[in-house]
Amino acid sequence: MIPAFLGLAGPVLGEAERSFFRAADPAGYILFKRNCVDRAQLRALTDNLRALSGRDDLPILIDQEGGRVQRMAPPEWPELPAAEPFARLYEKAPVSAMEAVRLNALAIAVMLRESGITVDCLPLLDVRRPDADAIIGDRSFGADPIQVASLGRLVLDGLREGGVVGVVKHMPGHGRAMADSHKVLPVVTASDAALADDIRPFERLRDAPMGMTAHVVYTAWDAERCASLSPVVIADIIRGRIGFDGLLMSDDLGMRALSGDFSERAGGVIAAGCDIALHCSGDLAEMEAVAGALGPIGAAAMTRLDRAMATIAGAAPVDSFDDLAARRDALLALA
Repeated sequence: MIPAFLGLAGPVLGEAERSFFRAADPAGYILFKRNCVDRAQLRALTDNLRALSGRDDLPILIDQEGGRVQRMAPPEWPELPAAEPFARLYEKAPVSAMEAVRLNALAIAVMLRESGITVDCLPLLDVRRPDADAIIGDRSFGADPIQVASLGRLVLDGLREGGVVGVVKHMPGHGRAMADSHKVLPVVTASDAALADDIRPFERLRDAPMGMTAHVVYTAWDAERCASLSPVVIADIIRGRIGFDGLLMSDDLGMRALSGDFSERAGGVIAAGCDIALHCSGDLAEMEAVAGALGPIGAAAMTRLDRAMATIAGAAPVDSFDDLAARRDALLALA
């Protein structure tokens, strides 16, 4: 098994993909809108991935946040709210907001488990900054680190209750970045003291099963390398100061914040201390380069992966999506 989560080209597995995946044996997969056509197709795809891997607990990831980021999209799947409405409710009725967030996360888990998806790249723990790039924006639970942590905790709880593993992102905080790391490499020049606010939600949720790094340079910690490629940020800040010991994956290797070919990017994030290299495009040539740069998954990474997936063993949602969404919406209406 190689330490990579890989994307797929389309809604069904091609023969070349199938052959490559069988040989490479990636640790898991990530799905996007191009892979999600309808319920029957998506369930068949995830069943095929499990059969190909031979693992019932195979990590199959998706970014199903709500708002601007939902890969399983209408009209086939219901519209989901972004994080901002929950943040607004929290300002008026914190307890109601926390219950609304939990219900929403549980509803998402019901949706995902129906389709055979086991990991959601949620919650964002990025603290919102009014002058920062809009890439985070309404995806954040707010500008108060404690509020972000409190709502993030309920996301993890709701997802786990529904049998889905959550991923805290983007460690150690993307909210202050003045650029979108999908397009360019953001550089954050805030002091170590100022960055204490950015990492506080991650400190409070340090026991999360999985986490994702940010392709952001923090000059206070490492002026030369973004967090995903920085042994200093990963060892001293994420593993050390934050105290996170869950499975750590990079953000997407295909983002323009990174330079070099895909073998350099994949080898770089693993060498820096990430457990898993994340590659999303589904481009076979790129995936071959990623796989060629990686040896077998390390023992510590394998332990973290097994531990993360074990958190949802035996979980089975008991409520319907419609019931959970109705209860969520009744609470959101209070705002």
